[in-house]
Amino acid sequence: MHAMETIQIIIEFVGTLAFAISGIRLAAAKQFDWFGGYVVGLTTAIGGGTMRDVMLGVTPFWMTNSIYIICTAIAMFIVVIFRKYLVRLNNTWFIFDTFGLALFTIAGIQKTLLMGMPFWVAIIMGCITGAAGGVLRDVLINEVPLIFRKEIYAIACIVGGLVYQFCSWLNLGLEMVVFFSFVSVVLVRVLAVKYHITLPHLKNIER
Repeated sequence: MHAMETIQIIIEFVGTLAFAISGIRLAAAKQFDWFGGYVVGLTTAIGGGTMRDVMLGVTPFWMTNSIYIICTAIAMFIVVIFRKYLVRLNNTWFIFDTFGLALFTIAGIQKTLLMGMPFWVAIIMGCITGAAGGVLRDVLINEVPLIFRKEIYAIACIVGGLVYQFCSWLNLGLEMVVFFSFVSVVLVRVLAVKYHITLPHLKNIER
């Protein structure tokens, strides 16, 4: 249990930094000011976890530890200081977003399991933790949320959750369970984007 809690904290810290950088980058593309960029980055980083914690009936994680606010500030200064170099790294932004998605999905699953919830609830909470922050981010920057458009996003969270459960059934060590779950989310996301794999689109219904 102690190892799971430690890994949970590390995952949330790294995921916060990755998602915050992803959000601030998109805010910069929309020419937001520093405060606006920080708000978008913070919303991206803590939005999904906040929704998860509210649904689980616990105090949102960032209200008990200021490190998440600090992580977002660090992400903000990274983007500001290295903006000229980072602008050329389009693929890097995709990687940050994908890593954040995988890390937060795992964090959501683990926190839900720690509370004694069944695994199907943990998968849902993992999806919310990983994807909801991006939905809020896209709303703030006036874009149609990514998970509702062309790319595989939330489905990658579900796959990661199923892999987590399967590895748990095999009684693998916690580190290996986290590793394989992380890799599965990243792999699904990368392959979907590389090979333009999408879900079928709803057709317009005309009278």
